[in-house]
Amino acid sequence: MKTDFKPGTMIYPLPAAMISCGATEDEYNILTISWLGTICSNPPMCYISVRPERHSYPIIKRNMEYVINLTTREMARATDWCGVVSGKDHNKFAEMKLTLGKSTVVRAPLIEESPLSIECRVKEIYALGSHDMFISDVVNIRADERYINPKTGAFELEKADLLSYVHGHYYGLGEPMGHFGWSVRKKK
Repeated sequence: MKTDFKPGTMIYPLPAAMISCGATEDEYNILTISWLGTICSNPPMCYISVRPERHSYPIIKRNMEYVINLTTREMARATDWCGVVSGKDHNKFAEMKLTLGKSTVVRAPLIEESPLSIECRVKEIYALGSHDMFISDVVNIRADERYINPKTGAFELEKADLLSYVHGHYYGLGEPMGHFGWSVRKKK
């Protein structure tokens, strides 16, 4: 039996991602968010939603670029810490001993420890209420070579031990249950 529950953001699990931003070393920062996702495959587009009062908000808005860095179980403490302390008071890269990497297309740095860094350029910003949504083009992806299959060239992100966020808690991913199309695949 179901009961009515107050409206809220209950679409889980979500990625626990670290957003790196800034065009110069003095403004580089990391913001942890889970309000993000894919919105189009061709052209590749995504979004992040950020509260205007966050320290990173004016940095992203001014530069119109950022990097989505997926996180792993090994990065869980840094992921949480970068989401609860402010970049105006802390150098998050230095204090969490995260390696500042150079992006290929955007000026924002990437996090070398991330298995996948998605370089984004903002197209539009929508004020929605508590958060503003940054609709963005994916302009480049930097992938950790450890997860590229040398025989097939496929990126095997499932081997990265990704971190997810569910209603205030972080989780690793479980065992796979199938793959796209497995439910209708013909049996041999």
